Amino acid sequence: MAELDQIDRKIVAALMQDATLPVAQIADRVGLSQTPCWKRIQRLEATGIVTGRVAMVDPARLGFGLTVFVEVEAVDHSAEWREAFMKATEAIPEIMEVYRMAGEMDYLMRISVGDTADFDALYKRLTDAVAIKNFTSHFVMERMKYGTAYPVDTQRR
Repeated sequence: MAELDQIDRKIVAALMQDATLPVAQIADRVGLSQTPCWKRIQRLEATGIVTGRVAMVDPARLGFGLTVFVEVEAVDHSAEWREAFMKATEAIPEIMEVYRMAGEMDYLMRISVGDTADFDALYKRLTDAVAIKNFTSHFVMERMKYGTAYPVDTQRR
């Protein structure tokens, strides 16, 4: 992990809270003038700590009201299967996240679609593209907590 001083952490925290903040406001919050603050932001981006700046949106208001977590068990663990699986998941934009896991499941995906018919179409598209041994779906009833900001500006134990 890259070493961040407290000012870097405050900058990252401010950007995670609101990436539209002007540099002047961020500089004010962290106790720097604009130029050094801007240089730190550029360094945080260049080193890959800040990987992008995005807007958070309400998925339901965009027609993606159904979130499904899917456990996938691979047919085999070959490089060829992994490559085919990644290529297939990258080609389906409704698959928002894919994680390779340790434990009973091999992969965990977060999928956002409009409804169960959209999910069924996605399921068919994915399973037509790559062989899957087991595909277990968990439909979200209510999102109770959601965040994207890591607690980087708090004291660690």
